[in-house]
Amino acid sequence: MTELQRAIQLRESGQFEEAQTLLLHLLDQDPLNPLLWYQCAWVHDAMGLEREAVPFYIKSLELGLQGEERQGAFLGLGSTYRTLGLYEESNRIFEEAIRQFPKHKEFLIFYAMVQYNLKEYSKAMEILLQQIAETSNDTGIQSYKKAILYYADKLDEQW
Repeated sequence: MTELQRAIQLRESGQFEEAQTLLLHLLDQDPLNPLLWYQCAWVHDAMGLEREAVPFYIKSLELGLQGEERQGAFLGLGSTYRTLGLYEESNRIFEEAIRQFPKHKEFLIFYAMVQYNLKEYSKAMEILLQQIAETSNDTGIQSYKKAILYYADKLDEQW
């Protein structure tokens, strides 16, 4: 088991301080490793240190983090910005994530949350209704899928 795998295992088992110490040590040894920056962000988030996590997320993305970890960094950074009340930054991150990963529906859900925070209630509801209609396996929802999709962007209209 590598030291990085050990740090991840520590984080996953809730031993956040030990994981943080090990990850920061590894980062000192290999400061250009985007995966280490991402794992540092993740452990800080898990510890409730959201503000401290932000620069780690940013650096991991700047260093070219790829694949599933890149998706995780976008989600973590956007969500962290939102929980810190930095809604415009969160909005920007989720828009970029949606551009880069258009098939990953989780970004749309978090994007809808930040639309709510930005008081874009109609847009938030439209996104959520579309996602429910498109992804739900519930037979009742599927039987009304056409109506849900039709009304998703017409919630304020009256006939």
